[in-house]
Amino acid sequence: MTVQVATVHPLSPPGIPDEFNFGAEVRNLDLNKLNDADFDVLYNALYQHQVVVVKGQQSFTPKAQFELTQRFDPESTSYGHGKTLDVKKSILHPDLKTIPHQPQVQVIGNGHVSSFEGLENIKLKHPHHRSFHKYTVPQEEDLDVTRFYRWHIDAALYDLNPPYVTTLMAVSVPKGRRQTLRYDDGTGDEMDVPLGTTAFASGYTMYDILSPEQQEFVRTTKVQYAPHPYVWMSSAKSLSDGLGLWSDGLELSPDQLPPIDESKIQILPMVWKNPVTGKLALQVHPSAIRKLHLKDGTVIDDLAEVRRIVHDLQRPGISPQYVYTHDWDEGDMVLFNNRGVIHSVVGAFAEDEIRIFRQCNLAASQPPVGAEA
Repeated sequence: MTVQVATVHPLSPPGIPDEFNFGAEVRNLDLNKLNDADFDVLYNALYQHQVVVVKGQQSFTPKAQFELTQRFDPESTSYGHGKTLDVKKSILHPDLKTIPHQPQVQVIGNGHVSSFEGLENIKLKHPHHRSFHKYTVPQEEDLDVTRFYRWHIDAALYDLNPPYVTTLMAVSVPKGRRQTLRYDDGTGDEMDVPLGTTAFASGYTMYDILSPEQQEFVRTTKVQYAPHPYVWMSSAKSLSDGLGLWSDGLELSPDQLPPIDESKIQILPMVWKNPVTGKLALQVHPSAIRKLHLKDGTVIDDLAEVRRIVHDLQRPGISPQYVYTHDWDEGDMVLFNNRGVIHSVVGAFAEDEIRIFRQCNLAASQPPVGAEA
């Protein structure tokens, strides 16, 4: 009997320069029956390539998905956003449904689903830029033109440590259309993308293409995130490139937020170290930032200035030549290094285009490691 050995194959997306390439497919794996040797291949592929695709996993169960996600951090047990989803003012509340028999796994997608994993008669809502962006694509272009909805890290950024890895399982995928993704930020940048793609940008590339002075700045600066950030930002509006928010004074005041425990406010390094390669990723959630702490003790707390600084640092790294847009097939399981890439929902679906995905990430047992560790 021939034993199948897991193998790693770089994706080489068109247009991404070889020196900045990321993403790989791992073949000859059944994720329901993952042995230690196969997991070692998967673990190293994740931290070498940041985004890993395993195709043909239609039989992969929610329980197995949780167990695989937990294997990257055995001490983690709870969903990465904790109770954030239960807060009705949170911008995350409409987008995810919790699987009753596996509460660490969420269902995301689009359209009416009569029954799925113990959930009955649910309406899934694919995030549309019109609900979050200040300026929107004209209605007549809606099915042809799309945006990055919101570039982000999967993380509560209050109380709980950012997850190490997110797993995304494609159960039902509408196919056939492509869309033009426009940045609409004055650069003229745009991309041709598959319908409902997930976009990824490497934090390592984002760091590597900075000037030496900028690299020194991000290595020695820390980011303070807003308390209850997904409630705090709920009335604010996004820039058209999805990389942060307009500063129009629409953020909720402290008295409008759930009770704040000052000890749970997170101040994290701007760069996070890869546990396998030691490389540094510029890893910031641009919509949740509140202050910057500089190495000399200065704190920048003017929100518009904080956002300008961070946008200037991150924007080169989401230029079209550095973005990987995954073309989903049913049965695709994608794992990504949540401490080394930022990602964004993309796409505008018609109501009858049904999309069902399962997502899992777990609040980490340890905080990110910065440049000096």
